[in-house]
Amino acid sequence: MKTTPFTEFHIRAGARMIPFAGYNMPVEFTGINDEHITVRQAIGVFDVSHMGEFWVTGPSAFDFLQYITSNDVSLLFDGKVQYSCFPNGRGGIVDDLLVYRFGPEKYLLVVNAANIEKDWNWCVSHAPEFGLTPGKELINVSDDTAQLAVQGPLALKAMQKLTDSPIMDMEYYAFREIKFAGINNVIFSTTGYTGSGGCELYVKNSDGAKLWDAVFEAGKEFGIKPAGLGARDTLRLEMGYCLYGNDINDQTSPIEAGLGWITKFTDKKNFIDKELLLKQKNEGVSRRLKGFILKERGIPRQHYEVVDQSGNIIGEVTSGTMSPMLKQGIGMAYLAKGFWKTGSEILIRIRNKDLKAEVVDFPFYK
Repeated sequence: MKTTPFTEFHIRAGARMIPFAGYNMPVEFTGINDEHITVRQAIGVFDVSHMGEFWVTGPSAFDFLQYITSNDVSLLFDGKVQYSCFPNGRGGIVDDLLVYRFGPEKYLLVVNAANIEKDWNWCVSHAPEFGLTPGKELINVSDDTAQLAVQGPLALKAMQKLTDSPIMDMEYYAFREIKFAGINNVIFSTTGYTGSGGCELYVKNSDGAKLWDAVFEAGKEFGIKPAGLGARDTLRLEMGYCLYGNDINDQTSPIEAGLGWITKFTDKKNFIDKELLLKQKNEGVSRRLKGFILKERGIPRQHYEVVDQSGNIIGEVTSGTMSPMLKQGIGMAYLAKGFWKTGSEILIRIRNKDLKAEVVDFPFYK
C-alpha cells in the first residue's frame, strides 16, 4: 500500500486510516461532522496527494485534449483551469478531471486517484493519433507530486501569509506558479471540491513536510484542522458535485449526469462520442441524475431503490448522507423520465420502508 508525504502527520494526529485507491489514507481525525463544519466555517486541510497528474505538451497537445475531453479547451487561457470529462466511446465516462493550461503547448491533467492507471492507458491509447509519445510529450508525474487542498472561507486569508504573490483576488478555477512557504514553483490553484472556497497546492514530494508545517502554522489563528475522506465526501455531496464510481461511471453519460455544461458542441471541436451525446442532448434521455431531500427521518445510501407512490421502482440512489449543515438526509439518484421535475415527491426505500423525499436543485447547501 502506498503512502503520501503526509501520512506520518495523519498518524501522529490520530487519524483513522483506511486503504483507498491503493493508498493509506485518513478517513477522519476529529469526526466527519466536526471536520465538515470546520471547512464550511473556517479552514480544513485535505491530503489529496493520491490524485493523478499527467503533463501533455507539444504542438499537438491542444488538438489531443480537444478530442479526448468533453469541454472546449479553446476557452482556456494561461493560468485558467477547466472541469471536464473523458467520454469513453460508448456514451459513458472514463473519468472526470481538471485541465490546467500553462501555455498553448503545455497542459496539466489532474485525474481521480482510483482511475490513474485506467486514465493513463486511455490517454496513451489515443496519443499516437496526435504524435504524442508517452514519457516525452505525455508524462505521468502522479507518484512524484504531493497535493494539499486547503478549503474554507478563511483559507486564502491564511495562505496569503505564506507568499508575496497576491492570491486573495484570484478568480475561481485559476492558478499561478509562485514561491510559497519558501518553496519555489508551487502550483497554487483556486480549485477544490467542497464548495467553500480555498485552494489546492501542488509541490514535489520532497517539499511535502515543509508545506504541511507552514500551512498549519499559518492557519493556526483561524482554527485550521486536518480533514479526511469522510468530510470530503459529505462536503461535495452537499454541493451536488459528482463522485466518480458513485454518480458517474462507464455506464453513465455526461448528459444523463447533468454535465451538459462541460460537454461543448461547437463546430471546431470534434471529440469522442460527440454525435451520440449531441443526439442525447437534442432528443432527451430516459433518466437524469437529480438531487433529493428526505422529508422523513432517515439516511439514504448508495444503491437504495427509489419508488413512486405505487411502489414501482423509478430509480436508484447513487450517493447519500445526513447533511451536517442541514441536519436532513440528502442524496443523488438517477430518476426515470417523468419523475425528475424539481418539487416532485418520490420515495426512498430504506430498510423496507418507503420514506418521502422531494426532488430539489443543486446545491443542497447555499
